[in-house]
Amino acid sequence: MKRKSVYSNVLLMAVSAFCCTGRPAFPQDSTPPSKQQDQPKPKPNTDNATQSAPDQPKWDPLRAEKDIEVGKYYMNKGDPDAAIDRFLDATEAKPGYAVPYRYLGEAYEKKGQKKPAVKAYQRYLDLYPKADDADKIRKKIEKLYKEIDKEKAER
Repeated sequence: MKRKSVYSNVLLMAVSAFCCTGRPAFPQDSTPPSKQQDQPKPKPNTDNATQSAPDQPKWDPLRAEKDIEVGKYYMNKGDPDAAIDRFLDATEAKPGYAVPYRYLGEAYEKKGQKKPAVKAYQRYLDLYPKADDADKIRKKIEKLYKEIDKEKAER
């Protein structure tokens, strides 16, 4: 028992001696301040992966899924403009993929832009005519057309 406490005390003294010794402070960045100021400012992010990073491939299905996920987040937050941008990015990242067009239609509809909403919904149905929600989308398109005609008649 006594031997165990002796080893514990020696170990404790060694650790505390190591921690308490003064060590020289090293700067985090060894570049002199004058050189840091001469560096060019980074290009602003345009929130479009293919524009801000031209080396990125146009066709990127994983990025399309991420754009849809982020777009849905923006829709839930009540920012349809940001959602529209992300859904459009998804249509570019994975051409021929119907899902972003459905969400794009919802975002345009939420924003009150009926014609682009109809166009997006129609594109969704063109790409995925046997969708489970195809009848629901067709009814939305009919409703939007009626609202557009009603607005034209009021003018």
